[in-house]
Amino acid sequence: MDASSTTTAHETSGLAAAVKETARELLADLGAGGLSLEAVAAAGGLAVAEVETVFPHRDDLLTALLIDAYNESGAAMEEADRAAADSNASAGTRLLAATRALRQWSVANPAVFALVYGSPVPGYHAPEDTVPPASRTPAVLAGILRSALESGELTPPRRAVPGPPLIRPEATALFGGLPPEPFTDVIERGIVLWSNLVGLLVFEVFSRTHDSVRDQSSFFDFAIAVSAENVGIEISLDQERGSTR
Repeated sequence: MDASSTTTAHETSGLAAAVKETARELLADLGAGGLSLEAVAAAGGLAVAEVETVFPHRDDLLTALLIDAYNESGAAMEEADRAAADSNASAGTRLLAATRALRQWSVANPAVFALVYGSPVPGYHAPEDTVPPASRTPAVLAGILRSALESGELTPPRRAVPGPPLIRPEATALFGGLPPEPFTDVIERGIVLWSNLVGLLVFEVFSRTHDSVRDQSSFFDFAIAVSAENVGIEISLDQERGSTR
């Protein structure tokens, strides 16, 4: 690769980063549905043709923003879980650390959170490129559950899912295979945990609990502990009270 091509690639990368940063700032005012290349160009002091060199269509830009959001939030969870695991923490402590990390990212980036977990953008359909980044969040939860199962920390469920498994093969593959008795429904329970986690964050970020919950941080920890019980993981909030939130 010659020097001119290296310079061009560097300039293109820098332009793409600048466009995405401007787009993220506009999300708060315009929402994902109102985002356009023209609006991004005007806000960034660029010509529309310049923006189109890195993102030919609005959907290309939305996809890039989604991928970044999934990767950022997933990396935050992975880092928090890794730190807890490295200190030989229990499955409950790891779960609380990872979910707190996602909460911290969500509260700090409400507009991008809304892009990921808010209403679908009219006319936009996320491509397959977004699937691996989007899988990072449930993969962290699955990893904690699998570790708890292997270490004997899981409590057997009091009520089994009736009938055959309710999950797709992709979910089983993400978990690493179908768990043995009496934990064969732990993947279904893990999906419930995942949906509860996202629901909690949606309620907080979109201000659905601000008029009913006095302490958002403590309520989040309590709700995660309640959800964790459903998958057989115990979180001792008395022990975790002094942890960073």
